Amino acid sequence: MADQRPGVSDRASALRSDRFGQLRWSHRLSLTSRILFVNVLPLVLLGGGVLYLDAYRKQLLDERFKLALVEAQITAEALAGATVQRQEALLIQIGKEQRLRLRVYGPEGNLESDSFALAPPSFDLPEPSEVDQTDLALRLDRGFDRIVGAPALPDYVEPATDDASGWPELVRAREESLTQIVLRDAPDGTHVINAAAPVGLDGDTLLLTRNPVDITESVRAARSTVLAVVLLALLVSTLLSLFLARTIVRPLRELVQAAVRVRQGRDRQVEVPRLPDRRDEIGMLARAFSDMTGALRQRIDAVESFAADVAHEIKNPLASLRSATESLAKVEDPQLRAQLLDIATHDVQRIDRLVTEISDASRIDAEMSRAEFETVDLKQLLSNIVASREEREENEDRTIALAMPAEPLVVAGVPVRLERVIDNLLDNAVSFSPPRGRIDAVLERHDGWVTLTICDEGPGIPEEKREKVFQRFHSDRPEGEDFGKHSGLGLAIARTIAEAHDGTLVATSRQGGEPGACLVFGLPARR
Repeated sequence: MADQRPGVSDRASALRSDRFGQLRWSHRLSLTSRILFVNVLPLVLLGGGVLYLDAYRKQLLDERFKLALVEAQITAEALAGATVQRQEALLIQIGKEQRLRLRVYGPEGNLESDSFALAPPSFDLPEPSEVDQTDLALRLDRGFDRIVGAPALPDYVEPATDDASGWPELVRAREESLTQIVLRDAPDGTHVINAAAPVGLDGDTLLLTRNPVDITESVRAARSTVLAVVLLALLVSTLLSLFLARTIVRPLRELVQAAVRVRQGRDRQVEVPRLPDRRDEIGMLARAFSDMTGALRQRIDAVESFAADVAHEIKNPLASLRSATESLAKVEDPQLRAQLLDIATHDVQRIDRLVTEISDASRIDAEMSRAEFETVDLKQLLSNIVASREEREENEDRTIALAMPAEPLVVAGVPVRLERVIDNLLDNAVSFSPPRGRIDAVLERHDGWVTLTICDEGPGIPEEKREKVFQRFHSDRPEGEDFGKHSGLGLAIARTIAEAHDGTLVATSRQGGEPGACLVFGLPARR
């Protein structure tokens, strides 16, 4: 049995809530949002980093292209008209200061001057055989180019015979008399920028070669930063995934264990965790499961109570019927035999009435859950019911006084079931009304509700018993009524139907202190 001591359940619930309440900010996000965030974060960072690196590299190359263009044009202007000695001095000075290789080709395309031959080289390009093609940095460069879809660059290779015809940019510059720029890849993965520009009007051509290793180094440093950020994001994503799995799996396990205990029926007071601090799908599931379990318990309790009441109510007429039938074989007096037959007939009728009412009560819930509501004019329905009862003389010598507005009072419901409620209320009022008594039936609308109030002039219902009259098999009947004439299910069935229509049915006293009781049946109004 569950511990019923005050505070024990509350403390247990608080402990569970605190246990599941870690990082409560995350419980306000749906599971879908959290899963998407955890999985998309590394991809977003990786994609953003790749786009950033590609744009960063292009920006650096554009700047160097512009610089190479200006350097080639300025150098070509400086060399134009200068003596050979002056040209060689300029080539050495500019090549050393700007870390360039400067070559001048004559009108016939022959190499006339080379800054690397006039002075020590300002930079060295390795031969392809000297480069390790499995180098990690080189492989990352190639992989990055494939990811961004960068076009493949031609390899930088010195021609076997160094003349103007070996450099396509020189050929175009001589033909078009315009500066030409070409980007190539060095064997070590760095870039090589060649700029060809005409020199003066004598047909000489300048070839400027730059190896901007700083661009590759900057891009590789930025790539390392991006990779570090992505790896950190992957680590965070993994930890968040583990936390997410923990926040999903643990409460689900709690719910599974509670479901198993409920199914096994070992603990009548199994408390299903509601997880009130969670606002995600797990919290919704926990609360829905808890509510469902509570509803099932109430339904089971109601069924068990109903079964016990049915057995008790049927047992009495069966015992009387058995006693009467057993006595018939022993009684010779015709008058006494007739009395016993009357008792037996009355008991059979009582059992038949009980079985009919019990059958109706047991299937109302199922029928109402599948019923389709339609528009019902409650004013017209009440008028028809009262007229039909008067024709069948079901009101005996009681008078039913109707009070209704002129306009229709429309509700949504099942007409047959609403008729059953009104009939049961009128039957109850007739039973408790004194001979030639008056029954008031007032139908009105206010605050979006349509209410039917039926008042009798009987003894009334004490306040402490006003809920008990709606219990099944309630047996507080008026004096003088034939025993077994009513099953005690009428008002219980009426309230069940009222609640299935999202309505209410309550018992009150008459206004002004007048004797009698009132039953108030309310339904939501429909336009």
